[in-house]
Parts: sequence; structure tokens; C-alpha cells
Amino acid sequence: MEKLIKLNNIAEAQALFGLRDENLFFLEEALGVTITLRAETLKISGEGKLLKKALPFIEHILGDIRQGKAFDKEKIKELIPSFKEQRKNPGPEEEKLDIGFSFKGKTIGPKTRGQQEYIQAIKEYDIVFAVGPAGTGKTYLAMAMAVEALRKGYVRRIILTRPALEAGESLGYLPGTLYEKILPYLRPLYDALYDMMEAKQIEQYIEVGTIEVAPLAFMRGRTLNDAFVILDEAQNCTVEQLKMFLTRLGFDSKTVITGDITQSDLPGGKPSGLLLALDILKPVTGIKFARFSGKDVVRHELVQRIIEAYEKSSAKTA
Repeated sequence: MEKLIKLNNIAEAQALFGLRDENLFFLEEALGVTITLRAETLKISGEGKLLKKALPFIEHILGDIRQGKAFDKEKIKELIPSFKEQRKNPGPEEEKLDIGFSFKGKTIGPKTRGQQEYIQAIKEYDIVFAVGPAGTGKTYLAMAMAVEALRKGYVRRIILTRPALEAGESLGYLPGTLYEKILPYLRPLYDALYDMMEAKQIEQYIEVGTIEVAPLAFMRGRTLNDAFVILDEAQNCTVEQLKMFLTRLGFDSKTVITGDITQSDLPGGKPSGLLLALDILKPVTGIKFARFSGKDVVRHELVQRIIEAYEKSSAKTA
């Protein structure tokens, strides 16, 4: 088994490995893994359990290097005892993803009880459905979890997808190239991504395939291994599309499906694949359903009031 950690530059690898790779021997022996360098990417290979413990340790060291702190084999010797103790006595939270990091001075993390439960669900389950109104952080928090998973080496890539269908429009009738046609549908995913990572790094990741943003139709026939996959606007999926997507899940992957069942744009009264999935997948173990309400809206307070008003109106007519 292997995981990749993307470096910011080759100087980080030089600082990590040390002069004539003198640090490397101590790291590999202490962690029980093999560490190699490919361009500006670290490849860490080893047994699954050791690998998952080694990744945070290496990330911690890289964090010190990026802050300009001195790092040599003596520093490794200081850190090794605590790491070996952790290997003997793993804590209950050891292999869970964290969230609550800061980017450009803005802290990203859950702000409501519903969001906290959502984050916990993503940590514990391989497939999570997040259903609720706009502004509740369904996509944004899933994106934050994906970025954190990639940063810590828990996954090798992030895949973001949406059905390219809104208000009954067909891509074939829109002007421009295929990329120009699908870009407006994918723009909200890009917006969230650029809120959490540097633009240059995103472009590099997209270029090498570490991050992929594509219409749902591009997922057909694929198996998505070692990836954090987010399907946004799932209320616009047909029954066949959502079934196709759910069966793409591969090994060492997580999938989050988000949607607002009150906002379907499927034409001709087609049944929503999301509504059907919420019903027929209830008894399936290993799948978690996170539901949001107006109380979880973290946009302008008027948005919360508007959603609550619509919810009251729907309850009266039901």
C-alpha cells in the first residue's frame, strides 16, 4: 500500500531527507515505511496500519520545515519515542480525519450541531448523504474534509462532480466548447476549492490529475480508488445516474453526496434519483444520512428566515 504527499518545492524534500539522505534512514526505520521522492511528491509505502500512523508524523515534520524550524536526525531521535509509544497505544481518534484548519486567516470548521454531526459522519462512514437547504455547508464542509484528507495523505486524489443539467437545458444546445459548456455547472465546486487552497497549487493538482472536476457523465465505467469523491446537486440526478455513481466507489475511498430535495431541475417530471436513494438505501449498513434544516444555515440571517418560511408553508400544504 502506498500514499502520496505533495510538496510545495524540492527544498522541502532536501530538508526532510537531510544531507546525503542521512535523515531518511532514521525516518524509515522508526516509521516502518519506505519513503521515496518523485519530482515534488513523496511516496510512502508500507503496511496499511503503519502507513496511516506514519502520514501524520511526516506531515508534522513538514509543517515544522515550512515554518523554518531546524530539522535534523537529532530532532527525529527526539520525536521517535513519542511516535513509538503511539504505535503501542493508539488512541480512539487515531485514524479519523480532522477539520478546523485555517487558510488565509479564515478558520474552516463546523458552526452548528448539524454540521458537527455531518463532519463526524464523514469521518466514520465511507458513503454519506447530506440533504438540506442551501447555505447549510453541505458541499463546503465536504470540500474541506477532502482537502484535509489529501493534505494528510489519506487519499491520493479528490474528485468533484455534478450533473450538468439545470432548468431543463441540454448541453448540446449551449454555445462553445465542451469545457465552456460545463464550466458554469462546475463553478460552485471551483469556488469552494479556491476558498481553501492556493490557486497555483490547485492548477498543479488539476494538471496532474490529483484534483478532478468533471460532469457526472464522465464517471461512467470508472472505479474510483483511493479518492475522496463529492457529488454535488444530487437532486438533479436521475435514478440511473445516481445508481451508476454509487457503484463507482473503490477501495480506500470516501464518497459524499449532497443535495436539496426541494430544488430539483429534472425535466418532464422525472423522478429524482436522490429521493429514491434516500428511501431504498435506508437499511444498507455503512451508509450515513445527514439531514440539515434552516437552523444549520450559516449565510446571511435573512436566508435562514426565508428557508424557515418556506418550510412552514410546505408543512401547511402537506
